[in-house]
Amino acid sequence: MKRPFKSITCATRALCLTMSASGLTSVVHRAAAQAADSSAPWQAVEQTLGRRPAMSPGGIRRFGFARGDLRVTVGDVQLLPALALGSWVAFRPEGTLATLMGDLVLTEDELTPVQDRLIHGGIAITAVHNHLLHEAPRVMYVHIHGHGAPQRLAEAIHAALALTKTPLGTPPAVMPVRIDLDTAAIATALGFHGSVNGGVYQVGVPRAGVIRDGGLPVAPAMGVATAINFQPLGSGRAATTGDFVMTASEVQPVVRALRAAGLTITALHGHMTDEQPRLFFMHFWGEGDAVALARGLRTALDRMAIKRS
Repeated sequence: MKRPFKSITCATRALCLTMSASGLTSVVHRAAAQAADSSAPWQAVEQTLGRRPAMSPGGIRRFGFARGDLRVTVGDVQLLPALALGSWVAFRPEGTLATLMGDLVLTEDELTPVQDRLIHGGIAITAVHNHLLHEAPRVMYVHIHGHGAPQRLAEAIHAALALTKTPLGTPPAVMPVRIDLDTAAIATALGFHGSVNGGVYQVGVPRAGVIRDGGLPVAPAMGVATAINFQPLGSGRAATTGDFVMTASEVQPVVRALRAAGLTITALHGHMTDEQPRLFFMHFWGEGDAVALARGLRTALDRMAIKRS
C-alpha cells in the first residue's frame, strides 16, 4: 500500500518560496537587461540627431528637422515650416539593424554637397524633385533610403544635414496653441481628424492594404500616408498643401477630383524605387475657405483605397 503524500515542511516550503522568488527576480533582471540592451542604440541615435523621435506602432521612430532657418513664400503666403518645410527621417527596427526612409528639404545650393555626403554615408537617394510651384527661394526635396546599424545611419544623416543651415540643436519645447481655423469642421469635411503642429493643422490618411519595400511592410509613418496640411490665413481661410499617395489606377480620378475642386497639382512623381505596389505621389496647393478646401480634398480621398477610422 502506497504511503500517503506528506505535505512539505515549513522549512522546505520556505526554501521553495525563496527559490521561486529568486528565479522570478532573475527573470525580471534579464528582461530589464534585454530592454536596456535594445534601447541603448536608440539612445545613441537620439544623441547623434539631437532630439527625441515621435513613436509609432512597430517601434517606428520618426525624427523631424523643421527648416526654421528658411523664409519661403508662395505668392503672398509665407510658409510655416510645418506646412511644407519639414525634413524628416524614420527608422524601422530590424533586430540589431534598421531600415531608414526620409525626405530632406534643401535649397538649390545645398543639393549637391548633401547628395555627395549621403552617398558617402551609404544612404541611397531615391528621388529628387519639387513639391511646390512659384516658391521663393526655390526649394528641393531629396527622398532617401538606408539599411544598416541605426547609429551608422544616424551619423550619415547628421553629417549631411550639417552641410545645410537646418537647425540641429535640441528643439525648443513646444507649447500647445490654438490656431485660427475651425479644425473640427475641417475634420468633419475630410472624414479624418488631425493635430496642430507648429501652427499648422496636419492630417494623415493611411492607405488600405499593405505596402512593402524590399519585401517588408512599410508603416504609414515612413512616408506612405496621404498628408494634408492647413496653414491659417485669417478669417477662416487657409493655404493647404501635401501629397496624395496613390496606385496607378487612382491617379487620373484624383487628378480630376482635385482640379474640379480648384486645387493646383504641383507635382506627380515617385518617392521610392522598390515598393510594392508601385506608388505615385501627387502634391497639391490651394488657398481659400478652409472647410471648402477640405470638402474638395475629400472628393479626391473618396477615389482612393484608404483606411477609414
